[in-house]
Amino acid sequence: MNRRLSILLIAVLLFTVVGGQNTLWAKPSNKTPVSIHGRLKVKGANLVDKKEKTFMLKGFSTHGINWFEQYVNQNAFRDLKKMGINCIRLAMYTSDYNGYCSGGNKAHLEEVIDRGVKACKAEGMYVIIDWHILNDSNPNTNIEDAKVFFHKVSAKYKKYNNVIYEICNEPNGSTTWEDIKKYANTIINVIRENDKKAVIIVGTPNWSQRIDDAANSPIKGQKNIMYALHFYAATHKYDLRKLILETRKKGLPVIISECNISEASGSGLIDVAEGKKWFKVIKKYKLSCIAWSFCNKDETSALVKPNISKTKGFTKKNLSKTGKFFVKMFN
Repeated sequence: MNRRLSILLIAVLLFTVVGGQNTLWAKPSNKTPVSIHGRLKVKGANLVDKKEKTFMLKGFSTHGINWFEQYVNQNAFRDLKKMGINCIRLAMYTSDYNGYCSGGNKAHLEEVIDRGVKACKAEGMYVIIDWHILNDSNPNTNIEDAKVFFHKVSAKYKKYNNVIYEICNEPNGSTTWEDIKKYANTIINVIRENDKKAVIIVGTPNWSQRIDDAANSPIKGQKNIMYALHFYAATHKYDLRKLILETRKKGLPVIISECNISEASGSGLIDVAEGKKWFKVIKKYKLSCIAWSFCNKDETSALVKPNISKTKGFTKKNLSKTGKFFVKMFN
């Protein structure tokens, strides 16, 4: 038999045996969200890529890494990327049980953040480092810890072009926009000492719903700043959506850095119809959108089925009804 023909037949046989899958015999694609779109920035009311085209982050947020750190791994992130997810939000609670500011192991939590950031970098995905205030209500409560943390991480990742900072998840209670602005100006300046370009997300009053307060008095003298709106579709409906329409007219750059189709508690009923209404607005304005939460907790907001214990090798079949909804909307 001709030598060339023999080599060709062997190659065909090997391809047949492996079923034509992406193996060592097939060259993997080097195209990733970050390699294609590069460093993001804010232009007017929009998040744009390196070519200044409006860009939409399509993300999954972890639950608190204080409790669900097992989902922070490169294999899991790669699985999500195959489903169309281009961003991971690393949620680190501050004042809840074992929080960063309430008895948690700070060094270990920083290690989990580092693992997540590096996994996203390796996969060419964007990553949001989320200072997840909740029970502390007012971000000024733990501002000294926040200053130390954001100085440390901004110095560590200043050369990364995929890192975004969310400096106060959901201010709530009696916290005013003026309280938040005071905190934000301090922490933004801490980050800017090390990283002049990263996008920074600022939470808004009433669990990051009052973007109108921010639109009426935006932060001055800072670049690449976005303002957070959070919604849970079974609870938050047209009255909250219309704030997007109103603040867009004022040029406010809004990012939906946390959302779900469950009730605001994270559990209860899900409302697919209302979720679709939200996505009409999201897609119209190409708003970045991060779904809560990538874990198997037994609640309706969890994006993984509660009976799925794996932490890698995810497929759409492993996702909950909520998780499947977001993957469908993102694609």
